[in-house]
Amino acid sequence: MAIGRPTPSPAPSPPPGEREGKTEGEEGRAYRLFVVADQTALAKEAAERCARIAQEAIARAGRFTIALSGGSTPKSLYSLLANEPYSTRVPWRMTHVFWGDERAVPPRDPDSNFGMAKATLLDRVPIPADRVHRIQAERPDLNVTAREYEAEIASVFAVPPTGDPPSFDLILLGLGPDGHTASLFPHTEAVRETSRWVVPNHVPTLKTDRVTLTAPILNRAATVLFLVAGAEKASALQAVLEGPADPDRLPAQLIRPPAGRLIWLVDRAAAGMLTARAE
Repeated sequence: MAIGRPTPSPAPSPPPGEREGKTEGEEGRAYRLFVVADQTALAKEAAERCARIAQEAIARAGRFTIALSGGSTPKSLYSLLANEPYSTRVPWRMTHVFWGDERAVPPRDPDSNFGMAKATLLDRVPIPADRVHRIQAERPDLNVTAREYEAEIASVFAVPPTGDPPSFDLILLGLGPDGHTASLFPHTEAVRETSRWVVPNHVPTLKTDRVTLTAPILNRAATVLFLVAGAEKASALQAVLEGPADPDRLPAQLIRPPAGRLIWLVDRAAAGMLTARAE
């Protein structure tokens, strides 16, 4: 069922390939859409892009900064990055790893985004411990956690925590069936944040609390890469990319980096309701 409106007749799944598009409205944003066959192909294409962006960042600045995504879709990507050829193509000793969001659970909890990335990737590559920057969302005061994470980001990037947010080389994001990304959920306070880089966010529909990066810092990234897989995401993807602008209902629409690249990497199942776009 489409989000907030009648379900349109599904369009034929577009063939694997590359398209360009622009969302609706006066402030519509340009993006590049890559459709691949399935989740296996998605993970491989994402791994290739991560390795290439990492190498380019090292050549340009001597380090690579990335914010990881949680959820099920990135697991296959992280497993690939932990093995050859990607484990040696990514310069892990010169990489700083952050997270786009975290659930309010301890790091060993099965729901922890950090815990998933640690088990599938970080424990298996030679990244120094002081370059892994997790969100300590198990602490009782999530506002303090958010402020301290802002300060940690500022310290790594050598910028003031009250100034303009810094630019990550790469931010990985996913898309929920409700149109959320990171922990920017529909109709929640974090969606309307315009200055802070990191905030706590209560999600009434899930009866849970999260800590999340916000649109101001997500939109400063040099590259934002959305990974979307599965038919259950098709309605949300169509609404976000081709529906009217309504970011309070579809928070993923907030992501429109003015100076960076916005890339949607999706499998055919997720792309099943999109209108085919020619380059």
